[in-house]
Amino acid sequence: MWRSLAPLGRHADSGGYRRYAWTDADADCRLWFRMQAEARRLDVETDRNGNQWAWLGDPAAGDAVVTGSHLDSVPDGGAFDGPLGVVSAFAALDELRARGASFKRPLAIVNFGDEEGARFGLACVGSRLTSGRLTKEKAFELRDADGISLPQAMEAAGHDPETIGHDPERLARIGAFVELHVEQGRALDLSGDPVGIASAIWPHGRWRYDFHGEANHAGTTRLVDRRDPMLPYAETVLAARREAELAGAVATFGKIAVEPNGVNAIPSLVRGWLDARAADQESLDAVVAGIEAAARDHAVRRGVDLAVVRESFTPVVEFGHALREELSRILADTTGTKIPVLGTGAGHDAGILSASIPTAMLFVRNPTGVSHSPAEFAAEDDCVAGVHALADVLEGLACR
Repeated sequence: MWRSLAPLGRHADSGGYRRYAWTDADADCRLWFRMQAEARRLDVETDRNGNQWAWLGDPAAGDAVVTGSHLDSVPDGGAFDGPLGVVSAFAALDELRARGASFKRPLAIVNFGDEEGARFGLACVGSRLTSGRLTKEKAFELRDADGISLPQAMEAAGHDPETIGHDPERLARIGAFVELHVEQGRALDLSGDPVGIASAIWPHGRWRYDFHGEANHAGTTRLVDRRDPMLPYAETVLAARREAELAGAVATFGKIAVEPNGVNAIPSLVRGWLDARAADQESLDAVVAGIEAAARDHAVRRGVDLAVVRESFTPVVEFGHALREELSRILADTTGTKIPVLGTGAGHDAGILSASIPTAMLFVRNPTGVSHSPAEFAAEDDCVAGVHALADVLEGLACR
């Protein structure tokens, strides 16, 4: 499975993946998912929001156990973020069949659409729509860098955008969702454990900073006469680092757009996107407020106007204790060891769905902690340990 998925959407120069929502690379991944499901005699369907489901048993029976993740990527992302959860789900089903497991509850494997938000700027679109946390009206306002709207992109890919929206009937079918994911940090590497269980997802969000200055000639405009928006933007990037360090949080300006974007032109607009995350809401609020205050001070000093827009926000997600403790019990019984429990600063579909259905997560060790990069890696032995852990969990939830 890994070898057949690896070439899809991979960029020849960077070695990373560009599997953006509703593109040809996304279509190739969706076809791969369908072929894997059909090879295992699973019933495949695409829901109204573009998420793919592969069913073993009758979906209408309810109380289903669902596992899976996503196949899309960030720009030049790694091979494991998302795909490891989908590949492991199919492999865990193979393992359970090899054990002769008898299923007492329906089982589904899911590929959620547009989890990374790389194209339209909002993460977890598929699960947000399904859970009602993103309305059809707001989804229709999403645009990519070329001005193509989400409904236009869906329609071009053969999906009817008029059907998107809250899907409570589908959620009512699900009794538990367990998402396996490569750890996006080094906690398991430092503890020496191949697999862990998630406790919570940090609160996090994305803010857009628009610094409006005045375009002018780079070679003839005196420094004192300039209203250069690049200066307060650069100073704000440094302020974000300082505020994050003070609060024990993380804050990153990782995306920028400049107008008119000429080498010999002073910009008229610098637009930067802030990603900020912290262990608790109070710390996150302090970081975001500190960054904005610094940005406004720098903008005023440079004669630049500033607008700040919060584009998305996810509060802290504490995974349900009952399901989490059930996973711990199952894995302690099957492995004979206590599985570590850890928090994460990364968002996931499981976090979005946690307000609607019982959700839990398994993490697989990442020896470098690198993620959202072509250098992302997990060792084969650890991936196999993840498959066995997921199979044990699914057996405990769906077969007993």
